[in-house]
Amino acid sequence: MTQTTDHSPPFSAPVLLQGGRRPALAACLVRGAIAAGLGLGTFAVLVIALWISSPYPDSGPNGALHVAAGLWLLAHGTELVRSETLSGQQAPIGIVPLLLVVVPAWLAHRAARDGLLPADDRPRPSARGALCAVSLGYLLVGAAATVYAAGGPLAPDLLSAVLHLPLVTLAAVGAGVWTASGRPGGPLPEWVPARLRKELARTRVAVALRSGAAGALTLLGGGALLVAASMVWNADATQDSFLHLADVWSGRLAVLMLGLALVPNAAVWAAAYGLGPGFALGTGATATPLALTGDPALPHFPLVAAVPAEGPGTPLNWAAAVVPLAAALIVAHFTADRAAPRQGDRATAWGMGETALAALQGAVVCGVLTGLLAAAAGGPLGTGRLTAFGPVWWLTGAAALVWSAVVAVPVALGLRAWRVRGRAVGADGSPVPAAAVPGPSSPAPGAAGGLEVDDMDDAEFDPYDFLPEFPTGSRKADTSPDGTATAADGSSDGPGDGAGDATGSGRDDRAPWAVPLSPWPKAPGLSSIALEADRAKADGEKRDREERDREERDREERDREEADASAAERTEDPGTSSTRGPATNPKDNRADTGAAGVDAAQQSTTLPARLPDGPPDGPAGRADADRDDSGPPATP
Repeated sequence: MTQTTDHSPPFSAPVLLQGGRRPALAACLVRGAIAAGLGLGTFAVLVIALWISSPYPDSGPNGALHVAAGLWLLAHGTELVRSETLSGQQAPIGIVPLLLVVVPAWLAHRAARDGLLPADDRPRPSARGALCAVSLGYLLVGAAATVYAAGGPLAPDLLSAVLHLPLVTLAAVGAGVWTASGRPGGPLPEWVPARLRKELARTRVAVALRSGAAGALTLLGGGALLVAASMVWNADATQDSFLHLADVWSGRLAVLMLGLALVPNAAVWAAAYGLGPGFALGTGATATPLALTGDPALPHFPLVAAVPAEGPGTPLNWAAAVVPLAAALIVAHFTADRAAPRQGDRATAWGMGETALAALQGAVVCGVLTGLLAAAAGGPLGTGRLTAFGPVWWLTGAAALVWSAVVAVPVALGLRAWRVRGRAVGADGSPVPAAAVPGPSSPAPGAAGGLEVDDMDDAEFDPYDFLPEFPTGSRKADTSPDGTATAADGSSDGPGDGAGDATGSGRDDRAPWAVPLSPWPKAPGLSSIALEADRAKADGEKRDREERDREERDREERDREEADASAAERTEDPGTSSTRGPATNPKDNRADTGAAGVDAAQQSTTLPARLPDGPPDGPAGRADADRDDSGPPATP
C-alpha cells in the first residue's frame, strides 16, 4: 500500500470540501441517491400493495412498478401522459397532489442535512459541496426513473421532467443545507446587487416576510375549513360519489388515499374561492362566491362533489370572504407587533410611514406566496374541456395582494396609534419620549399639588426623573392673587396675558412649548399624587436607615465603654485603692474622660442636622461668643 501526500499550494477560492478530502463528497453523493431510492421504494410499496389486494389487476407487477415510478415523478411536479383512454388519444395529467410532494422533499432535505452533520470518522464537507453532491446523486436516480417510467401506462412528459425535477430537488436540498448551517439570515452572496442586499438586510423586510408567510398560511388554513364545511353541507353527494367509484375495499382505499393527497389542493382552491377569482371547472365554467357560471365538467370524485351548486351565490357563499379578511388581519397583527411592541421601550416604535410600508410589503409577500400555491394546485386533467382545472395563479395572487393591502395597512396603523397613544410624535410621525416634552400634566414648581425639584434630595431619585416646566434660560412666571402674571425680572402683564408674549397667547417666546399661564391655582393631579407617594415612601426609608445607623453607633459606644472599664479594673492596685479615692487614679480619670466623651457623642446625635451659621443677635449671643473665643474656663 502506498501513501501519497498532497503538496499543492492552497487555493484562495472557496473549495467544495474543507480539508480537500473526497470521501465526504462521495458520501453526500451516495446520500442523495439513497434518498431518491427510498422515495421510489415508498411509492412502489403502496402501489404493489394496492395491486395485490385488487381483485381485477389490469397488468402484472411490471406495470405496477411503472405506475409507481410515474407517481414518484408526479410528486416532483412532472406532468404525466395517460395513453390508455376510451377515445384512444393521450390525456395529460397535470394536477399534482401536494401532499405527495412532502415525501420526496423531506427525504432530500434530510439527506443534505445529515451530510453536513459533523462526525468523528469523516471530514465535514462545505455547504456548496454538499448541495452539489446530494443533488447530483438524487438527479441521477431521477433520470433513471424517468427513462424507466417512459414505457409504462403513465409516461412522464420529458420537457416537464427536465424543468420540475431539478427545481424541486435543488429547493429541498438547499433547505437541508440551510438547516444544517444553523439557518443563517445572511450575508447574501456577492453576486446580489449591493442596493438589493442593503434593502433585504433591513428589519422591515424580515417583518414583511414573516407577516406575509403568516397571511398565506392563514389563507390555506381557512380554505381547509371551507372545504370541510362544504363537504359536511353536501354530505349526501360526497358519500354517493365515494361509494360509486369502487365496489371493493381495496379500490375505496385507493380513492381515500388519493382524496387525502388532494386535500391541500382543495384548500388552495377554496382560498381562491374566498378571495373572489374562484377556480375553473373546465374551460367554460368558473366557481366564484357570486355565482357558478358556465357548464362545469365535474368528474365523479368526493372532493369535487363539495363544489357549490350552479346559479347565483347566496349569503352563505359570500361568507367565504371571512378567510381573506382574517389573513389580512394576521398580516396587520404581525406588522404592528414589531412596529409598536406591547412590552419594551415604547420610544423605539416605528413611524407611520415605516409601519405602512412594512404592512404593504407583507401584503406583497402574501400575494406572491398565494399565487405560487395556486399555480402548483391546478393543472389539466385531460383534453378539450378538461385542460383547465383549478385557480388562475395570477388572479389569485393579485386578489390576495389587494385584500391584504387594503385591510392590513390601515389596521396596522390603527394598532400602532393605539399602542403609542398619549405620547408626542415628531415631524415624521415617530414617537418622542414623554419626559422630553413638558405637557399640561407636568406640575409647576410652587403650584398647588406640585413638588419642588429641590425637595428631591434623596439618593434614590435621579435628578432627571423630574423636570421643571420651564427650561433653563426661559422666563419663569408666577401668578399673583389678583391674576397678574409677574415674571422673574419684575415685569408684569395683565391678567391672562401670559409671561412676555406680545400677542397675548400666554406662552413664553423662548419656550413656545410651555403651558399657558392661568390665574387659577392648579389642582393636584395624578402625577402630583404619584410624586407625593414616592416622596413619602423615600422619607420613610430614609428615617429607617437613620434609626438603624444610630442604634449601631450606640451599640459600638457601649461595647467600647465596657472594654475600657474592664481594662481599668484589671490594672488598678488593690493595696492603694482602699486609701485613695478614685479621683486620684489617672486611669480612672481617663475612663471618666472616655465616658464623658461617650455622653457628648450621644448628645451630639440629638442635635439638629443643620446648625446656624453664627451666634444669635443680642447680649446673650455675644456673651456666648466671648466664652467660645476665650476657651474653656479654668478648673479650680
